[in-house]
Amino acid sequence: MKTYIVDSFTNQAFKGNPAGVCFPEHEIDEQKMLLIAHELGLSETAFVRKTDDEHTFAIRYFSPKKEIPLCGHATLASAKVLFKQTDAERIRFLTHENVELLVGRNGEDIVMEFPVYDTIAATAPVAMLQALGLSEITNTVYSPKNKIIVLEINDTKIVAELKPDFDALLRSYDGINGVLITARAYNDGYDFHYRYFWPWAGTNEDPVTGGVQTFLAKYWGQKLDKKALRAFQSSSRTGAMSLILQGDKVLLTSQAVIILEGSINLFDSII
Repeated sequence: MKTYIVDSFTNQAFKGNPAGVCFPEHEIDEQKMLLIAHELGLSETAFVRKTDDEHTFAIRYFSPKKEIPLCGHATLASAKVLFKQTDAERIRFLTHENVELLVGRNGEDIVMEFPVYDTIAATAPVAMLQALGLSEITNTVYSPKNKIIVLEINDTKIVAELKPDFDALLRSYDGINGVLITARAYNDGYDFHYRYFWPWAGTNEDPVTGGVQTFLAKYWGQKLDKKALRAFQSSSRTGAMSLILQGDKVLLTSQAVIILEGSINLFDSII
């Protein structure tokens, strides 16, 4: 099975967020996809298959722990590989939940059209704040669609320096996929910074997360009264993207770098 590793939301190798991209020639079951994602050990691995439409592809995403409904960096990684293989200017992905994702290219930039979801007011338990090392927060909301808690704080430096106790973080809350920490940025070319911790559903930290912009772009767009935003994820690998809100859609623009191309050997007797 043809397989790639692609660093997304960056134009530099070994930065951004590495995603696996697999192109099975025939259907493989969910357990095998999960095993392959676990073997690669990346935040997510995408499995991409052709459809009857030349420029439409079915896509599924797996973390090392479970299937993920929507993943930004693995979509970007998949598009990077497909655009390398074809002269198409636009391609269309259909997720396992039948969400349509339109993706285009503009030079080295890749532009993804994602849905926009609402957030609701929420309260973060003290145990969660303690596990994150936060003594004060500005606001808390929850994304029901994504099952993610969002904690806004007032200092991007604190966001970058967080060192959570992940065992305590897992014990602090049940039934969510992750917790996102964000802060407004000043004078650095970005509108906001963020980091995303998700030991409930994937790895401890997702280095650069595009899927959260389905609700985070609207959250900051309303607070800052802006339709065009720049986001920076201050993980150790770092990554960035440009965002444009268009009604019930958000456009994410960034780049990606293919760093590995090879094949995975599938032996039914083993997996």
